[in-house]
Parts: sequence; structure tokens; C-alpha cells
Amino acid sequence: MLAIIFGLFLILHGMVHLLYAGHSWGLFELRPEMTWPKESWLVSNLLGDSSIRLLATTMLVITTLGFVTGGLGLFLQADWWRSVTVISAVFSSLLFFVLWNGKFQALDDQGGIGVLINLAILVLTLVFNWPI
Repeated sequence: MLAIIFGLFLILHGMVHLLYAGHSWGLFELRPEMTWPKESWLVSNLLGDSSIRLLATTMLVITTLGFVTGGLGLFLQADWWRSVTVISAVFSSLLFFVLWNGKFQALDDQGGIGVLINLAILVLTLVFNWPI
């Protein structure tokens, strides 16, 4: 039962990345004052706004696919589900770190909660070998 719940959680966590992808692509605004990802501390000086948005959207869709695949792999009890999930969690965290604006205000708008969830996923899967 825990494997089913955790698999669903992984899939839903991945789907949240699609919300950020839609926002970064400009399909909708998650919040009117949310400027993420265009003020990235690392890539704003290297890339223009449209390039950053394309990069963010593409990487978020890839991350979504990773978490959904990891969750489905867990349902199927496939040997690879844990590797896919760990890679997705690390990739997601790195993505939000790179696209972070460098300020400690409104971290939830910049994926801060997602990074905490990713850390919890990593601890549960790598340290506690959970849920299986």
C-alpha cells in the first residue's frame, strides 16, 4: 500500500513541475507578481529572457517525465524506478537552484518547496530504502 501511495506522490510531484513549465512558457501566470525564471542569478547574464524560459520549460517537462516514469516504475515494481526517481529529484533541485533569483524572499515561487520535497524523496529512497 505504501508503494502505491508513494508512486502516486511521485507522479503528482512531477505534475506540479508542469505548472511551473506552463508559467515559464508564458501560458498562464501562477501568481501575477511571480517573475520566475527570468531573474536567474546564474543564467540571466548569459541568456535572454526567451532562452531562459525555453530552457526552463524544456527541463521542467523532462523532470515531469522522470517523476511520472519513476512512479509508474514503482507501481510495476521495476528495478529501475529508484534510479529514475533519484535522477529526477537531483535534476529538479539543480534546475531550481540554477533558475533561482539569488534572493531569499518568496522561495516558494522559485521552487523552494519542491526542493525540500526532492530532498525528502532522496532521503526516503536512498537512506531508508523506502517504500520497498
